[in-house]
Amino acid sequence: MSAKKDPDRLPLYQQWADHYQQAVALGVLPVGSRLPSVRELMQRHGISLSTALQVLRTLEERGCVEARPRIGYFVREPAGSQFEAASDPDPGQPVVCLDDAHLFAGINERISLILEKGRRAQVRVDLGAAMPAASLFDGAALNRIGMGLLRDYPDILVQGSSRPGTHPEFQAVMARRALEAGVQVAPQEVMSTVGNSEAVNLGLAAVAERGDVVAVESPTFYGLLQAVEAQNLRALEIPSSSRTGISLEALELAVRQEPRLRAVVVVPHLQMPNGAIMPDEHKQRLVDFCVQHRLALIEDDIYREFVERDGVSRPLKAWDRTGQVIYCVSFNKTVAPGLRQGWMNGGRWHNRVQMLKFAKTRNMQVWGQLLAARCLDSAAHDRHLRRLRTQLKLQRERSVQAVARHFPPGTRLNIPAGGLSLWAELPPGVSSSRLFEQALALGIRIAPGSMFSNTGRYERFLRFSCGLPFTEEVEWAFAELGRLVHAMVEADPLRYSAA
Repeated sequence: MSAKKDPDRLPLYQQWADHYQQAVALGVLPVGSRLPSVRELMQRHGISLSTALQVLRTLEERGCVEARPRIGYFVREPAGSQFEAASDPDPGQPVVCLDDAHLFAGINERISLILEKGRRAQVRVDLGAAMPAASLFDGAALNRIGMGLLRDYPDILVQGSSRPGTHPEFQAVMARRALEAGVQVAPQEVMSTVGNSEAVNLGLAAVAERGDVVAVESPTFYGLLQAVEAQNLRALEIPSSSRTGISLEALELAVRQEPRLRAVVVVPHLQMPNGAIMPDEHKQRLVDFCVQHRLALIEDDIYREFVERDGVSRPLKAWDRTGQVIYCVSFNKTVAPGLRQGWMNGGRWHNRVQMLKFAKTRNMQVWGQLLAARCLDSAAHDRHLRRLRTQLKLQRERSVQAVARHFPPGTRLNIPAGGLSLWAELPPGVSSSRLFEQALALGIRIAPGSMFSNTGRYERFLRFSCGLPFTEEVEWAFAELGRLVHAMVEADPLRYSAA
């Protein structure tokens, strides 16, 4: 839809970062070799000190090099470099044919059956849940803040709220945090929710009615597919690239073909499950597209704090000037999973969202709002996020290495720049649904690819959780999964070798 970027128009630091990244890719600079120093870069290329520093930092951010204190920058072997990326869907067409009504039926039943089997099993190692381990949260600090609130407000748990809506302290803190990410939201336009699930559900209810169509990424989080059907809406799956996110070309086609398309739901940062981080240019184009076609854009911003790069990643809402973006935030993964606290801004539908919220659940409890506000309004929260990202990166890299050790050739991985999971494409002839059943019998829970779409296109895909510290037991689980995949490949060698 847009012309390719002219490399000469890129910032100077980015041109030289691309230059050295290509040298690494071609093997001109092999793993372990030392890059020119800051002074050498300045002299060699006639660039300033700040530009030279930006070149090295950009290469480090891209995972090409690593800094060794007081020595310099050296080419590193990226985790998972032995893997090809898992394949993306064809970006040219929506995945679902809207005339095939049977594709929209039974998604709740099918997904719920998989979830129920996982709940009933005796699980020894859970590689299916995209959630940080409890040990990665500071439970003692949360308890201190919670107890302090009970001392300051001794009647908070026995006294009902005398006013509708969200607590002013929570609204003020959330508005300030949003401002740091480039989002302008007035405190009174912040509405407390029970995590992101309620927020997305309220957004859908505000903009669509029975029989309307909602565009979702493909693959996508299975909970969204459940939510769409539960509201008697129809999910239209739009291909999502692991590099740029949802395909605007396929979305354009969907707008022309489907008059009842009302909304687009996306996760722009570390998309679940393929791990895409939407570039800023793509974010701008998506917001403009939805404004042009009068589509509600529901942004699920649950994973943005996990992105591993310098600077602030701006939500889609930062580009919203007309209220077209419904912005949904949750702290289930970053602050306190047991709290299930979130917030949303409904854009130009905000008043309707508030009324729907009141009609469904009345007022939110106050204690959780205040606890979340006090956590996020402290420097300790940012330190916690840095520690959490560091630990998750280590766990993710060790998981990648485990897949490399135990899985057969032909396994492909998407390795995102942050987050809680890996999206794997298994060799031809391997069924992740069958693998789910066999692994569950051993006490290992995984998330088969069939959960993340209603099209049947991801039967060979699998989501691994990297939320657990990498122990001997986790290593055992990867080894057993690899053994099962090897057995499936060996059982159908002709199909495997022909693919």
